[in-house]
Amino acid sequence: MNKKIRLMIFSSMIVLAFVLLIFSPPQAESEGEGDLVYYIPVEQAVERGLEAFLNRSIKKAEEEGADHIVLEVDTPGGLVDAAGDIAKLVRDTTTPTTAFVVGEAMSAGAYISLNADQIVMMPGTEMGAAQVIDGSGNAASSKAHSAWLSRMRSAAGLNDRDEKYALAMADPQVDLPDYGAPEGKLLSLTSEEALEVGYAEAVLENREELLAFLGMENAEERVAEVSLAEKIARFVTNPIVIPILLSVGSLGLVLELFSPGFGIPGIMGATSLFLYFFGHLVAGFAGWETLILFGIGVILLLIEIFLPSFGIFGIMGIGAIVGSLVLSSYSTSYILLSVVIAGIITVIASIMFIKYVGYRGPFKKVILTAQTKTDQGYVSNTSRSEIVGEVGEVLTSLRPSGTALIKNERLDVVSEGGYIEQGSKVKVISAVGSRIVVREERLGSDD
Repeated sequence: MNKKIRLMIFSSMIVLAFVLLIFSPPQAESEGEGDLVYYIPVEQAVERGLEAFLNRSIKKAEEEGADHIVLEVDTPGGLVDAAGDIAKLVRDTTTPTTAFVVGEAMSAGAYISLNADQIVMMPGTEMGAAQVIDGSGNAASSKAHSAWLSRMRSAAGLNDRDEKYALAMADPQVDLPDYGAPEGKLLSLTSEEALEVGYAEAVLENREELLAFLGMENAEERVAEVSLAEKIARFVTNPIVIPILLSVGSLGLVLELFSPGFGIPGIMGATSLFLYFFGHLVAGFAGWETLILFGIGVILLLIEIFLPSFGIFGIMGIGAIVGSLVLSSYSTSYILLSVVIAGIITVIASIMFIKYVGYRGPFKKVILTAQTKTDQGYVSNTSRSEIVGEVGEVLTSLRPSGTALIKNERLDVVSEGGYIEQGSKVKVISAVGSRIVVREERLGSDD
């Protein structure tokens, strides 16, 4: 069997096994009888992948008839937009909710916790420091800052909490020196401080104490597990990872065109783009139509490469690919920035590759790289420097070009400037390539 066919079959089997594994439904842990309490972890950064996981988990808890949903919070914060959507999921569910802070509920994590029906914290945990920042880590614009303060104020008001503490978490201008947050510093509440100011209903050690606090000691407990597909989705939808995936994907596929066979660059490029679309598909941002549009774009680019159309197919292909990326993304501005970054990296790396490595792949069949060199026997013209200074006779009038007999050889010559009659004597003054310049040789001349 052909080696390439075996490789394709083997790769297909790996991909199939991978898909079956990641799409296998996660199993929920359960114990006990009676009421049903559903634990949902809110861990790591708050981003779109976490939003997709919480959306699925809350719906599943509702479908299974959960009597209470416990959000086990341990997050440093994350995207404001994702936090807003997650908070809406928590508010909209008809099942009672408790935010159980088991680590830290900082920034967006604090906002999500305030949207639950009640907050319970473990000893030694913290909640707060929720100032909104931009992509570069600086304070956001006054408009975004004002909108975020309004959200924090509204979240605090859901359960009649004193809004000044929520504002102090998000605005360093709020002065609360008694809780370690004088003007110029954001507020972070310890579990004891949160209990004191009414931002926590209890400080408890573990789930057992939490169930007793909820009056559900004999409740059945289930834990929502993050599937492998959702773990991948959370990773690849991270704002830092997206431009890296697009850069590796575009660079890998472009370099594959300059390399023989299908090797490491092509595998890396295809894998990166697969992860991008797969993650966004699982997270709910992309549909199969985006994959179809991306495939159409690739086909159009291949047509442009092998059947040049003066750029028409190329422009359409690039437009289809960029369109598929935009449609599958949760932020148009961010994905366009990522595409620009990937494009710049790909162009620079491609130029360096061509310069130092050259064409070795499919492009070699469509790009003329052969050169006619002198050392291979190719000579564009014969240098006649040996006839410079020789005297000959004009066979045809030079007006200013014509024919002359020089060293018994008929040569095409051109006069230095003026008209020279037939039969006149001429002297060769230069011979550069095929151009031989002559000057009339007059009697008595010393030239």
